[in-house]
Amino acid sequence: MEQLAAALGAGERPAIATALNLIDDNRAQAREQATALLDLIIEPDGAANHLVGLTGPPGVGKSSLTAALIDVWRGRDLRVGILAVDPSSPVSGGALLGDRLRMKTDPVDDGVFVRSLSSRGQFGGLSTEVWPMCLVMLYCFDVVLVETVGVGQREADIAHSCDTTCFVAQPGSGDSVQFLKAGVLEVPHILVVNKQDMGAVATRTLSELASSVQGEHPDGNWNVPVLATSATQRTGIVELADTLQAHHRQLADSGDLQARRRRYQAHWLLKRLEENYGRAGLRQLGGADALLAELCDQPGNPLVQYAQYQHRLSAARPPAD
Repeated sequence: MEQLAAALGAGERPAIATALNLIDDNRAQAREQATALLDLIIEPDGAANHLVGLTGPPGVGKSSLTAALIDVWRGRDLRVGILAVDPSSPVSGGALLGDRLRMKTDPVDDGVFVRSLSSRGQFGGLSTEVWPMCLVMLYCFDVVLVETVGVGQREADIAHSCDTTCFVAQPGSGDSVQFLKAGVLEVPHILVVNKQDMGAVATRTLSELASSVQGEHPDGNWNVPVLATSATQRTGIVELADTLQAHHRQLADSGDLQARRRRYQAHWLLKRLEENYGRAGLRQLGGADALLAELCDQPGNPLVQYAQYQHRLSAARPPAD
C-alpha cells in the first residue's frame, strides 16, 4: 500500500486505476487494503483541490459539458479527474458506462483520468463508493468532477458530496413553477442552461431560472448565478470554469471547506449505515440527527469509521439462539 500511495502521489495512471478498483471491491482482503491505503493518502488540508458535482436530467448534455470543461482546465495546466456515474439496468444490473464515449480526451494525456461507475440501483444519482473514490482522486488531481446519472425531482445526494454543485437545465424543460416543484433551486451553487444554440427556447429557460433565483444560496455568502452554455459550440465554457473557480476560492477563503467535507463524509456514512442496518440500527446508535452531528466532528478514514460503527452495532445485538 505504501508503494501504491507513492505511485498515486506521482500521478501514475495504472496506480489510480488500481486504487479505485480496490475501493470498489467489497471482499474482506480488498477492504483491509483499501482502508490502509486511505490512511496513507487522506490529507488534513486539501483546500487547494476542488471537488465539483455536475447534475441534471438525462439528455441535457452533462458529458459533453464535462468534456468542454476538461479542455479549459487542461489549458490552465490543471490535472483533472472524472467520476462519471451511469444508471444500472433494473433487469440485468449492468450499465452501459457510456458517459466516457462523449468525453473525447487525449489518450496519452496523463493529466486527465476518467472512471465510469455503475449506480448499482442506488437512488440519489451516485454510486455507493463515490465518496472514498473522491478521496483518492483529490489526492491525485487539482479538479475532481463527479457527474451524476440523469436525475429527476428527488435525487440530491450530490449536494452532500461536493464542494460546488452545478445543475444543468434543459431548454424548454419547464417554467419557474416546475423548477421550484422539483426543488432544483435549493441544491446547486451554479445553474447552467446548456444547449444555448437552441435559440429562443434556451433564452426563455434562462430567463425563467434567473427570475426564480432570489438571494443567497442556503450555504450563505454566495449568490447563485445562472449561466448559458453550449457544449457543442464551446460557448460559455470559460465563464462556467471561472465561476466554479470563484466559488471554490470563496469556500477556501471562508475556512469552511474542511468542515464541509467532514459533513460530506458524515452523510455518506449515515446513508451506508441506514442501507445496511435500517432505521432500527440508527436508533441503536442514538438516532440519525445525533449520529450525523457526531460524525461531523470526526475527521479521518471513512472505512475505519464505518467498521467502528459496525462493531458497535454487532456488540449491541443479542447473540442468535
